[in-house]
Amino acid sequence: MQRAKFIMDIATGQIQESDPNEGKNPAAVALGRLGGLKGGKARAAKLSAKKRKSIAKKAAKKRWNKK
Repeated sequence: MQRAKFIMDIATGQIQESDPNEGKNPAAVALGRLGGLKGGKARAAKLSAKKRKSIAKKAAKKRWNKK
C-alpha cells in the first residue's frame, strides 16, 4: 500500500522522483556499463566449445530440477 501511495504521489507531482545516478561519478558509471555490455560475449569467446557445452548442461539441469 505504501508503494502504491508513493507511485501515486510521483504521478500526481506531489513529490519529485529522485535520480538513481545522483552522487555517482558519471565516468565510473559509463565504464561499468561498457564492461557489462561486452562481458558475456568476451567470456563465451574465450571458452572452448566443450566447456561452453558443459556449462550449458549444468545450467539446464539446475533449471529442470527446480520444483
